[in-house]
Amino acid sequence: MPSETDTEMAPASHGRATIRTHHDDPELVARALRPDNTDEMETVVADETTVVTRIERETTGGLHSTVDDYVVNLEVAVDVARTVRDAPDGRDGNSAGTDAPDAPPADATEQYDDPADTGTVSDADTTTQEHNE
Repeated sequence: MPSETDTEMAPASHGRATIRTHHDDPELVARALRPDNTDEMETVVADETTVVTRIERETTGGLHSTVDDYVVNLEVAVDVARTVRDAPDGRDGNSAGTDAPDAPPADATEQYDDPADTGTVSDADTTTQEHNE
């Protein structure tokens, strides 16, 4: 799945970038990217081949870090899209109806389709520090 990337960055005094990438399935790539976006980011499908992500940070150092993270996430998203596109049944590397030992039973429900309630989650025993860049 070929992709092209154009990056426009504002002058060093302001942390802003617009990243445009071109994909065979931009909606799938955008859906794979969005969960990792921070509040300073927005990812949209601009047209039938283009994903656009806008990033705005207060500092250029913060922008650099966010763009680096985004590029790693983009590589993973493209790999996910390629895997889904190339899978015979559109879900994973197993052909539909295959008796492969690691294949789920035909009547299995994916976890994301029917999540189980895991109860209350608490971070009370951990400390979190602000990350300032």
